[in-house]
Amino acid sequence: MAKRKKYRRRKPFLKRVKLWLMSLLAIGLTFYLAMSILTQPNVPFFGNSTSQSDVFIQRVAPHSQKIQREDGLLASISIGQAILESDWGTSGLSQGYNNLFGIKAFGNEPQVTLYTSEFENGEWIEIPASFRSYKSWEESMDDHVDLFKQGVSWNRDLYQGVLGAANYREAAHELQVAGYATDPNYEGKIINVIETYNLQRFDK
Repeated sequence: MAKRKKYRRRKPFLKRVKLWLMSLLAIGLTFYLAMSILTQPNVPFFGNSTSQSDVFIQRVAPHSQKIQREDGLLASISIGQAILESDWGTSGLSQGYNNLFGIKAFGNEPQVTLYTSEFENGEWIEIPASFRSYKSWEESMDDHVDLFKQGVSWNRDLYQGVLGAANYREAAHELQVAGYATDPNYEGKIINVIETYNLQRFDK
């Protein structure tokens, strides 16, 4: 008796199409993820990329150290405040007018009027204010330390505690006591950004 041939049952056409589409989708997804990594400017790739935060820190660190040597303001405080006040140099005030610290303008100083957030009576409100306009970030940093050196009209020694601080924690506390910002958590935010990015390494 002759043996009957065994035939393999072919997969239904729709099932084969489904498998083909799934494979195509997997390939497309892999390609998309790979391209996303390669084109993302702030994501390190094989350790050779520099993040936006690193770029900003490297940009302002040299001048902050110069200010520390000449005027006594800790570099970590200068950099930390610049980060918080300008959102890493991306705010409209820092991008359009080189004002890294939200310094207000008075009299005939070069200025621009913008809305700002202030903490008053237990809540955040938006109010218009006149801010200084500078030619460069370095000019803004110089004016920032001049404010600490000269104080304000009603108290010339208002920020002497900041300049005389032994370390960044003490300086941040003195900023809060002096009322540099209306934010009740300003001291903690300064300390956090300094320690997160190891900015105290520039205090030399």
